Amino acid sequence: MIELFITAFVTFFVAIDPPGVAPIFGALTEGAPKSHRRAMAIKSVVIATGVLLGFALIGGWLLGALHISLDAFRAAGGVLLFLMALDMIFEKRTERREERAEKLAGEDESIAGTHEDISVFPMAIPMMAGPGAIATMMLFMSEAETLLHRAVIIGGAGANLLICLLVFLAIGPVMRFIGESMAAMITRILGVILAALAAQFIFDGIKGALLTV
Repeated sequence: MIELFITAFVTFFVAIDPPGVAPIFGALTEGAPKSHRRAMAIKSVVIATGVLLGFALIGGWLLGALHISLDAFRAAGGVLLFLMALDMIFEKRTERREERAEKLAGEDESIAGTHEDISVFPMAIPMMAGPGAIATMMLFMSEAETLLHRAVIIGGAGANLLICLLVFLAIGPVMRFIGESMAAMITRILGVILAALAAQFIFDGIKGALLTV
């Protein structure tokens, strides 16, 4: 169980990417009062938790309704995670997030002042509960054998969302401590780890499909 929790925690840490979403939250809430930052931090994490928990509970039923095999989803999810890993390694993911934040601020000047509600979009979706995190949740839940395994997996995701909440609540000191160079280095290292995990998902999916033929 400890090994499963560590694996889930590391994978969700890469998919959710707390070091990557923290600067975006800081940029979108720059100049806002502490009460507004606190409200946005709590609300965005609660919404992201609800989205991931929803896919954890009904993800398997959704695949069945669409007549998609678990092996096919494992392989497809692995490809998606691998592409996300490449973006992280070459910093394309961070660039897109920054561009999205600048675009939002440019379209609506009130966002730059952070009096706009940014909890649902873009913080909860797609920053934290994005395609990568959703695919990761469904992949892990498809391989869970017991309710305890499911609980451990959800706990790994929840631990990362808790980290996001704590970082958001202390965004000022954290950003000064991490710095842009350190955040970029962490993102690239996590990208390499995610690429290896994604490759394993692809191999497992192909192996399972071949065995059922």
